[in-house]
This record gives sequence, structure tokens and C-alpha cells, in this order.
Amino acid sequence: MDASQQLILLILGCTIALFLWGRWRHDVVALAALMACVVTGLTPAADAFVGFGHPAVITVAAVLILSKGLQTTGAVEALAQRALPKNGGPLLSLAVLTLLGAGLSAFMNNVGAMALLMPLALQLAAREGMPPGKVLMPLAFGTILGGMTTLIGTPPNLIVAGFRAREDLGGFGMFDFTPVGIAVAIAGVIFVVFTSRWLVPRREQPDVGSFDTGTYLTEVHIDADSKVDGKTLAEVELLLEENDAQIVGMVRNDFRVTAPMPSRVLRAGDILVIEAEPEGLGSSLTRLGLKLEEAVPTNGNDKQDEGQDSEEKNESASSEKEPPQSDATAEQNKDKDKEKSSKPSLSDEITLQELAVQPGADILGRSASHIQLRTRFGINLLAISRRGHRSIRRLRWTEIQAGDVLLMQGTPEAISGFASEYGCVPLAPRAILIPDGRQALTAAGIMLCSIALAAFGILPAAVAFMAGVLGYMLTRVIPLRRIYEAVDWPIIVLLAALMPMAAAMADTGAADLLAKTLLDNFAQGNAVIALVLMLVVTMTLSDFMNNAATAAVMCPIALSVAGQLEVNPDSFLMAVAIGASCAFLTPIGHQNNTLILGPGGFRFGDYWRLGLPLELLVVAVSVPMLLWVWPL
Repeated sequence: MDASQQLILLILGCTIALFLWGRWRHDVVALAALMACVVTGLTPAADAFVGFGHPAVITVAAVLILSKGLQTTGAVEALAQRALPKNGGPLLSLAVLTLLGAGLSAFMNNVGAMALLMPLALQLAAREGMPPGKVLMPLAFGTILGGMTTLIGTPPNLIVAGFRAREDLGGFGMFDFTPVGIAVAIAGVIFVVFTSRWLVPRREQPDVGSFDTGTYLTEVHIDADSKVDGKTLAEVELLLEENDAQIVGMVRNDFRVTAPMPSRVLRAGDILVIEAEPEGLGSSLTRLGLKLEEAVPTNGNDKQDEGQDSEEKNESASSEKEPPQSDATAEQNKDKDKEKSSKPSLSDEITLQELAVQPGADILGRSASHIQLRTRFGINLLAISRRGHRSIRRLRWTEIQAGDVLLMQGTPEAISGFASEYGCVPLAPRAILIPDGRQALTAAGIMLCSIALAAFGILPAAVAFMAGVLGYMLTRVIPLRRIYEAVDWPIIVLLAALMPMAAAMADTGAADLLAKTLLDNFAQGNAVIALVLMLVVTMTLSDFMNNAATAAVMCPIALSVAGQLEVNPDSFLMAVAIGASCAFLTPIGHQNNTLILGPGGFRFGDYWRLGLPLELLVVAVSVPMLLWVWPL
């Protein structure tokens, strides 16, 4: 082992360790690995950023934009509403929903497909009286399985095709992944539909019909005219018990007491930390004269309130300086005032809405106070549900994490605007954006044309799908200012940064060294054992690190193994593609797994019960199919 091989293997080991640690985002780790390769001379500086022009990276970006158009125009939602049976029973409805998710994921981003179908899954759970997790986990796994059936279904497939093209073998076509992928997907969907009833842990929710995710933790403020002012905690708890709520803490003079004495007398200005269901919380507020803490001015503690107050003062000051109005103008203003008074007030339109925080959302790591939630959007963060754990911080300062469920209060329009801007999924029938029938047909037509151009070899995949993006721009399917917001840039940076590092592994001979070690110590020259080993290792890595990163790391090793055995490299590349798409053991292996963590009430160890037998089934189905479709 020479110095260059030692260096690239050291960088690879550190990169995988950082991926598994999860302290930094995947794109940050990938960029750091790329810079390390450049600094050490393993990657020429002139080639450091060639990955950003790689066809696989371009195709991923284009497909993300096209998928966003299908989402925002309501094309997929319309299809889902027509496809799902209205009274088909729990098993049939779950089967249709999961198959629909798998089918959509074959031609659009599977995270987008999951986000679109999640509200329908929750409706199905409510209608059939099932815990949400019993529907959400099969749907999540189904969308992951569906992605492996086509070239554009998931980024690992595009990466594998890119490595094949780099070896002068030509890239894979649109449906080259279909024979093996569809066999695995069908077997997997059938398995999860029929076994999820027993293998998915039953995480009961207090009220499935309201899309609840368990009891929430929230803060309420005691005013001077509140009915509880002067009462003891014990007296207040008796009143709260009627609404299935309880006091779990209080704040006085900015000091939090986690276990207050029942004999403590409450005073105006105190903040009670209450654990309750949303409906019970509302009843408690009304009955006891309490106010949500987020709706109460914070006396300078929250700068956003100060800014709002100053704006109001400026407005009132400027209004005093306005010149006197004419009689005609005064009459017009009176008419306008009458019109305004006839409209329903905002308070009449206030609703409760649960939002699930997506992986990669803009709100991650930020708090309600940080984004000025109340000032900018006019909505309140009532509570956070996080995997059944209570927050030890004040609600407004709690940093949001992926998988959290946020209980919001405000007008539907304001909540929808916030959800759209910060990457949250509503757990209710109401869609974030209003569907447009004409634009939905346009988006679907452009997507089908792009698929046809790539499938029949008329244009390369990257060119075909980028032409579709141009079609979106010309027809305004997505507003031009929103086009680039549809791209998941961390994924793009991750892919582009790992391409040169993977090339360095091949150029230095490190990939050949790893392949030889694998063959000598485990496969012992047997091609079939080596194929199974490649599949299992890839699946294991994908459960703990990004699937695109897994594919980029494993492709050079797969090619080296095939070269040393002098067998068909396509078999091993396809094994990597299948393995990288099978992340079923943990909530961090795939974004769809993370997305259902909060709404399903799951814990970290809940996934393997269904995921482990599913991965064993994938191995049992895919290996014979690989040997048949892509013989060694």
C-alpha cells in the first residue's frame, strides 16, 4: 500500500465516520472530503468541481424541479384522490396507497411523493381507526422501494449509471433498472402491506381523528384577571383533570420550576407548562381564563414584539400628521370601514394545525423566536411533539428538529404560507397550495414528454429532463422565482463533491485494494458470494448514511471486484443500486423514514422490526433476479 492509497483510505474512513456520526450535514462532510483530496494532491485542483457538471447531478436537479411542479399544481393529489378506494376496508386501502406511493416514486422524487401522500395516509388511519404509524411506515417503505425501479427514481440509480458511463460502458437506460427493481418493489410492497399489522409497533395516539401525535407540551400565561390568580397549583390541577391536562412545570421571574409544590400559590405573570391534547388545551384556556404565552407581550424579552410595537407607534404617529380629508374622501372611507366590519374577523378564522418538519427543512436548528414567527406570519407555536420526549427549554427558544410535529394556531392562509416557506408538511386534508387543473395537466404532460425522450434514447437523460425544466419555465408551471427553490441543494453538493473523491479511489488503486481484501477474506474468489456481500454491505451502510453517498463510495469497489473476478460489472453495479435504496432499519437511513418519526410516534428502534425481514426479503429476491437479468 503506497502513500496515495493510505491517504485516500484515511480520507474515506474519516468521511464515513462523519457520515455515521451525523454531527454535520452530509454536504458539509462531502465538501470537506473533497478539499482534503485537493490539498493532498489526490484530486487535481482543475478537476475539483467537475462533479457539478456531471450528468447524474444535472439529472437529479432537473427531476427535483419537475417533481415540485407535479406537487404544487395538484397533479399527484388529483391522481391519489381518484385512485384510493372510498370504502375498501383497511387492507385494500393500505395496499392501494402503498402501491400508489411506489408507482409515483418511480418517476418523481420519493420524498415529494411521501410528503404528498402523508395527509391521505393519516386520513385513512383516522377512517379505519388505526394508529397512524400502521399506515405511515408501509407507505414510507413503499415509496423507497418504488424509487429503485427506474433511472430517475432515486439518486443512487443515477450515480450508478454515471459510473458505468465513466468506464466507457455507456450509461444505463431509463428502464434498465426495472426488471430487478420492480420484482423487489412488488415483493416488498406485498410483504409490508400484509405484515405491517403485526410487525409495526402499535403506538397509540390519543385522538387519531385529529391527526394528533400524542400529548403536547405548551406554555400558558396567567393574567391579573385570570380565574386561577391566587389559587394553589393543587386547585388548578383539579380543574385541569376534567380536560385530561396536567401541569408539569411553571416559570416565575424567568426561573423554571420542573416540579412545583402543589401548595404553591399562583400569581399574575406566572407561566404554567401544561401537557395536554389540543382540544383539552383549548377548553382549559377558556375555562380558566388563561392565555397562550406566545400571544402575550414579553416586556422586551422578545425583540420581535418590540419591533412590532414600534411599527404600530410609527403608524399612529404618521396618521396624526395626515392632512384633513375632503367630505367625499371621508364618505368613501366610511364605506370601506363598513365593508371591513362586515367581513369575518381573523379571530373567527383561527384554527389549530399540526405540521410535520421535513428533513432538510429551512426551519431546522432555528426557533420560533429566531424566525420571528408571530411578527412575520401572525401565527403562534402552541406546542412541539418530539418522539414522546418533553423539552427542557422554553418553547419559543426550542430549536426545531427533523421529525418534530408543530402545533400551530392561526389563520389557514398564514399557516400554509409558513409551511410552504419553511418546509413543513400539514397533517390535515388542507393542501399547502391551491391546485390548478390546467397547470396540473401541463406539468404532467411535460414530465411524460421528458420521460419518453430519455426512455427512447432520443436525448440523454440529463438533456431530456432539463428540457422539461425549460418547459416549466416557459409555461410558468412553477413561478420563475421558485424554480431554484425546488432543488435540494445539499444533495446536489453532496453528489458533486463525492464524484472526484470516488475517481481518486479508482485512480490511486485504493478501490482495487479494498476489492482484493473483500475477495480474499470473505468471498474467496466466488462471484456469487461476492455479489451477495456487495449487496449486504451497501444495504448496511445505507441504513446509517445518505444513500447517494453510499452509492458513490461503493461503485468504485464494485467495479474493482468485478474486474478482479473477470465477470459482468453490471451485476455488481446493480447490486449497489439495489442496496443503496434499501434503508429500512433506522429513521436516519432515508428522509422518508425521518419524516414519519413524529407523526407515527415512533422510536429509533421501531424500524428494524419490519425493516430487517424486509431487507432479508430484498436479498432473497434481488440476488436470483440479478443473476438472471444481469448474468455473471
